[in-house]
Amino acid sequence: MVEQKALAGSLVFAGAAQFLVFGLLVSESLYPGYSVSQNYISDLGVGPTAWIFDPSIVVLGVFIAAAGYIMLRGGAGRLFGVSVMVTGLGAAGVGVFSERFGAVHGVFSLVTFVFAGVSALASYRVLEGPLRYASVVLGIAGLLALALYVPGFYAGLGRGGMERMIVYPPLVWALGWGGYVMGRKTE
Repeated sequence: MVEQKALAGSLVFAGAAQFLVFGLLVSESLYPGYSVSQNYISDLGVGPTAWIFDPSIVVLGVFIAAAGYIMLRGGAGRLFGVSVMVTGLGAAGVGVFSERFGAVHGVFSLVTFVFAGVSALASYRVLEGPLRYASVVLGIAGLLALALYVPGFYAGLGRGGMERMIVYPPLVWALGWGGYVMGRKTE
């Protein structure tokens, strides 16, 4: 089981790291006139950086869904395993169904946003030490940002900036959780 969890952690870490670097940072840098404050993250998937962003978020989603499946099969808890799998499927859907698909894209984005926060919260039951509490804070932060974002309250950050307050906490959680699980030697 330890090896399966290490594989799940490796998948989550690798998926989150490559998406953070390529899907976000490189795409934002290469997209002419892109504004972190004013543009949606998914704008990166329909413009000149779609060839980087879309595959990157699909890889993120597939890796996270696979990790959720591994964790679910390994007895990590139903809520945790299922929420991680659904997060991954949502993220893959965001890349497959870009903004050009309208409401379908919006549904996949919402599913990803909600279940990423739920995954961080649910990991409380499978973690020990400080990361256990950090996961709760990160999960709540992402979900609270979503609750503010939906009615259009952007807290002076712009729609793109506030959207990042939904996305960044679960990405930080994914990097932390993935590293934690990769490094575990005992059960």
